[in-house]
Amino acid sequence: MAKVKRITDPADPRIAAFVSIRERDLTGRQSRFIAEGTVVLRMLAASAAGGGPFTAEAILLLENRMAGVADILAQFDETVPVFVADATVFNAIAGFDMHRGVLAIGLRQRPQTLADVLATLPDEALILAACGLSNHDNVGAIFRNAAAFGASAVLLDETCCDPLYRKAIRVSVGAVLSVPFVREGTAGDLLAAIEARGFALWGLSPRGETDLDAIPPARRTALVVGAEGEGLPPAILSAIRTARIRQKPGLDSLNVATATGIALHRIAQLNGIV
Repeated sequence: MAKVKRITDPADPRIAAFVSIRERDLTGRQSRFIAEGTVVLRMLAASAAGGGPFTAEAILLLENRMAGVADILAQFDETVPVFVADATVFNAIAGFDMHRGVLAIGLRQRPQTLADVLATLPDEALILAACGLSNHDNVGAIFRNAAAFGASAVLLDETCCDPLYRKAIRVSVGAVLSVPFVREGTAGDLLAAIEARGFALWGLSPRGETDLDAIPPARRTALVVGAEGEGLPPAILSAIRTARIRQKPGLDSLNVATATGIALHRIAQLNGIV
């Protein structure tokens, strides 16, 4: 681990990347992102130590958090700078009260293409494909579901929000850093590429043609979900098989993250993943 450097001035140029992180998170980031909290830092360290696609460029800690994350810091290369500050300075840097006291500037070292991700999938796999998801909470929760139920990858079309937003990473409890993903192309291109790899495509919709329990086991299954409210576009629903989650009448649909969790769990059970 690199020697810890104390920061006493919020304007110190060494920590410029951490200043006003709420606003900075919404600007062009050149494969950089903000990791927040101990659990996410641990996931980032695991990726860095295991030769994964993510590492830290710099770490900023509240001084009273140092001892609690010492084992995590030891997993990073000694070239990664570690800064520490008291609460007044730390909050002035972040731009709000950061009670978690753990921040890192992460770096996605090897952004992958759709072809890259599909080529590395195992012969037996469950994957999730999403179209038009613009809510960071839903995207984060979907990654958490994917990790919990053994999905091999999450594939997002170009209209989905970036899962490397700070809030999405936090809601995912770091799963964005452990589940392989790609975000590119149109929904049509995405699904055509998945189908060409031998996946059975199942769209999730309240008006699905069959019950979720009726999805047959398959060596390769792709669950396809759409945006909150709008759902999957009619052109996609008409091109693939669809399934519904049985529920009491009177409610239009479930939240997309909740529905995805239920569906992934059931499909994972059917295929012996969990």
